[in-house]
Formats: sequence, C-alpha cells, structure tokens
Amino acid sequence: MSGLSVRDETGTLVVSHDGAPLVSYVYRPTDVQLESPRPYFHPVRTLGGDLVSLFRPHDHVWHKGIAWSLPNVGPYNFWGGPTYVRDEGYVQLDNDGSMEHDGFRDVRVEGDAATVVEDLVWRAPPSDAGPGDAVVREEREIHVEVADGVWYLSFASHLTNVSGGALPFGSPTTNGRDNAGYGGLFWRGPRSFTDGTLLAPGVAGGEELRGERLPWMGFTGVHDGTATASSLVIVDVPGNPGGVPQWFARNENFACLCPAPFFSTEVDFPAGSTRTFRYAVAVADGAADPERAEQLAAVALAVVERISGAAAR
Repeated sequence: MSGLSVRDETGTLVVSHDGAPLVSYVYRPTDVQLESPRPYFHPVRTLGGDLVSLFRPHDHVWHKGIAWSLPNVGPYNFWGGPTYVRDEGYVQLDNDGSMEHDGFRDVRVEGDAATVVEDLVWRAPPSDAGPGDAVVREEREIHVEVADGVWYLSFASHLTNVSGGALPFGSPTTNGRDNAGYGGLFWRGPRSFTDGTLLAPGVAGGEELRGERLPWMGFTGVHDGTATASSLVIVDVPGNPGGVPQWFARNENFACLCPAPFFSTEVDFPAGSTRTFRYAVAVADGAADPERAEQLAAVALAVVERISGAAAR
C-alpha cells in the first residue's frame, strides 16, 4: 500500500503511510473525568518509525501526546488534574470538563494528504443528574500531509461559546503562577528527549526560552535504543487570538512545546462568539538546528495557508 491511508478502529483514526502507522487520533478517549477526557494524537511517529510522543506520563497523567488542552476556560478545566487558584496554589476542584466527539463531517484521503473535519461538544463535569451542560461547540479540522521525507499536521479549532455567559481563556500564570502559562496545542515528548534542545528563530537553547513571544519553536532529541534523532516544530499561524504567543517549553525535567495564546493575558470569549485557532506541526527524522527548523516551519506554514486558501474558495 502506497501513500496515506486512514482506517477507523472503533474510536481511533489510524493514519498510515506506505502501510506503516504514522499517527493515531483517539477521538473517543476512555480517560477518567479527573483527566479531562479529550481527543489526542498518540502514538505519533516519524516517517522512519521513531516514536515522538508520550502518553499519560506518571508525573502528569493528563498529558496525552499532542492534544488541544486548555486549563482555564471560564470556571472549567479542559486540561485535566488540579486548577491553579490565586493565593492558594493547585487545588483539585470539581471542574474537569470533557471534549466529546459529536460526529465527522468529512474523512478523506487524496494521495499523500488526509483530511478530517469533526464536530465536538465541550461539556461541564457530569453530575448525579446526568451529563454536564454543553458550554462550547467546536468544529475541528485536521490535515496530514507528507512531502520530501517529512510529514506535516495542520490543526484548526473553531470554538463557539454556547454557555450563555463569558468564558475567558486563561492559564495558571493569569491566575498568579509565574512563568507557567501553559494551555493550547500541547506536545509531550518521549522520556529520552529530556535534556534535548529547544529551537527558535536563530537560537538553539533551553528553558530560558520559556515565555518568549515567537512565531514557532522546535525540539530535537535522541531516542533510546536506536540512538537516532528526531525533530518536531510547531508553528503558530498568524491571526490567532492573543497575537504572537508566548511559549510554554521545557527540556530539563521533560520535553514539551506549547504555543500559549493566553500565557500571561486572558483572551476574551463572550457568549455566542466564535474564536479560531490554527497551528501546524512538522515531524521529521534526524536532528535539527535553528536553520533546519526554520525551513520546516516555513513549509508547515505554507501547507496551512494553502489548505486555508482552498477552503476559502
């Protein structure tokens, strides 16, 4: 089998390339409520087969490969685990919501590109009376494309506030915790990537880059067993709410990247309004330096812009 293929394995879409699994999109997760059940991408592999994602690590069991994860949406937590409360620290509240699959509008493959369009409903925590109320409705667009030995993931989320009240997007930092503004499209890398290298425009470094406003960031690390290297770059598509994002990025205790549009300043989300966020991810075999990461970011952005332009026509 050549090119891309997509098969549905009862709650998971498995995207393969030339017959080998490339990425799984789990759209019906079985997580407990405490972990804010939501769709996620895992396992994520390079075209060469190396695993570049981590699922449910013991230090943060709510980290799930690559996932659209928001810790502060009004009073709700769509990240999982405890919520950071100003002047109190982390507190386990009864506010862990869920993002529930509500159907696919489209699943198609054309050559070396696959497209998925999905409807989701975000719910408040359930109660003894039944499922939680719908507070957000989402249309999600996912696009996987292979080009020149690298594959690219395009992700778009169109969120509409159906709660009847304001649901501002925030983070632990907007609630008072310094330099911990995570929330958004979050990638957790494999354990062997610990102490790997963070990449940014013109820079290769470490956690001193956390909190910087940048159009893209990347990560390069080495795998146990094979000693081969892989690289991943996430691009914030211009026009997202919040402007150029601050990045929650780590390489010392674990590997992660997250362009956080509400790192240190809330983004408003009035009742009835719609907010759209777009991102691109490049997944590549081999090590990267800032120059290669810049090239990967440019191609990833071009893929998103082409897709968006075609949709607009």
